[in-house]
Formats: sequence, structure tokens, C-alpha cells
Amino acid sequence: MRVAVTGATGLAGYPIAAHLAGLGHDIITLGRRPASADWEHVNWALGDRPRLVCDALVHCAFDHVPGRYRGGEGDDPERFLRLNGDGSRHLFDGMGDARIVFLSSRAVYGDRPGTTLVEDMLPLPDTLYGRLKLATEGEVASRRGVSLRATGIYGPPPPGRDHKWAGLFADFAAGRSIAPRVATEVHGDDLGAAVALALDRDIPEVLNVSDILLDRRDLLTTYAAVSGRTGHLPPPGDPASVSAMDCGRLHTMGWTPRGLHGLSDAIRMMIR
Repeated sequence: MRVAVTGATGLAGYPIAAHLAGLGHDIITLGRRPASADWEHVNWALGDRPRLVCDALVHCAFDHVPGRYRGGEGDDPERFLRLNGDGSRHLFDGMGDARIVFLSSRAVYGDRPGTTLVEDMLPLPDTLYGRLKLATEGEVASRRGVSLRATGIYGPPPPGRDHKWAGLFADFAAGRSIAPRVATEVHGDDLGAAVALALDRDIPEVLNVSDILLDRRDLLTTYAAVSGRTGHLPPPGDPASVSAMDCGRLHTMGWTPRGLHGLSDAIRMMIR
């Protein structure tokens, strides 16, 4: 299958593109770095030029304030909506009949501590980011595509970029105080496997993508064991402050993420 992947140089798009390529798909990468296309290049290329000829589009690109997703609009929400909302619609228009898989977010559910998030519940996004993701899901559904509501993504980063926990590990090794936190996470390669399954779906659908509930204290304990570093562990976080995601639909399709047992290997790959 010939698959275009937007955001293919990002922390989400890179492992997705790599996973799909490993399965034998022909990948066209659209990213925001040199030798790839940024948003305005994508919009220009699809405005007056022939459409990209692909079997599928995996849309991961997202323009935001560096390091922030919720709140990623910064002080310019109009630009945020134009680039990500209008830009997505323009991109979809240029893809003809290609199958669309959109990387959405658990943010569409809003803040629901202690609640198990299932795909059929009413979305209540409480951020501009969440509302934008939900609106784009609607565009994708109208084109008979699949939206993946993904949680936090970890794993080896794209070349030349730090992994998501680089700052946290540095603070730990330097003996700095670290606040407690519990979060849901999925490995980038497992996200890629979910995308691969979604490419085979021929009906509009929404799928949760999450794997582990990870306490920062446990993460740093594993990091210390793998790296030999020592530092001050934070107190345990409160798991009741987090909404777990029910991924039963995806598991039924044959998705088998690595779980906590793969965390040590993942950290080893990130810090080598």
C-alpha cells in the first residue's frame, strides 16, 4: 500500500512511518523539517497541483507551541485553528479517495479523573486542542476514515531529537526535586501497529490507543536500574487522578502492545 504520513519527523509520526515501512508499505513522508514539507508547503502543493496519488493518508502533523499540546495555541488561537483545522481539511481534499487515519487525542474526552474512557461516551473537550481534535474527527468520519484517540507516546525519538523523558531523566540524575505524576502511555511502535490495523478498516470508526498506567516514581526506578544513575525518587502519584482508556475495540482487532514488561528495553533504547 502507498501511504502518505504527515508529521513523519515528529515524535508520533516518525515511529508510525517506520513501523509501516517495516511492514512493506511504500511510505511518502510529509513533515516539518528540511527535505520534507511544512504545512504551508503541503497547502501550496495541494492547492494548484495534481493530487497526491496514495492509497492512504496517516495524518499526524500538528502545529503547536513547542512542548505543548493542550495550550499549544499559545497567544495565537486563530493561527492554531487555521493551520491545524483548515490545513487538515485542505489536505484531506487533496487526497482524493485515499483511506484516512487521523491521529486524534484522549483530550477529546476532557478532564474526567477516575473515569474509564470508552469510545462511545460523549466527548467533553475542555481545551482548544481537544475541541480541534474532535472537530477534525468529524471531518475524518465524513470521509469514512478512522480516528485514533492516542494517549502519551514514548519510545526512541526521531534522529536529532530528544526523547520525551530526557528532561525528567536529567533532573533525576542531577538530584533535583521531581513532582509526582501518573499518566497513561503507549510505545510509538505499538501506536504504529494500531495505525496498521486501522488502515484495513473500511468503516468510519474511533479507536482508543493506550497501553500502560505509569507512575513517574516507577519510571524513574526503572531508569535508575537500567542506567546505573541515582537520584531522589518522587512520592507515588495518585492513580485516581488519571482516566484510564478502554482499548477493547483495538484488542479485539488483534492489537497486542508490549505493556510494562517492555519498559526497560524501551528506556535502554532511548538513552543509548
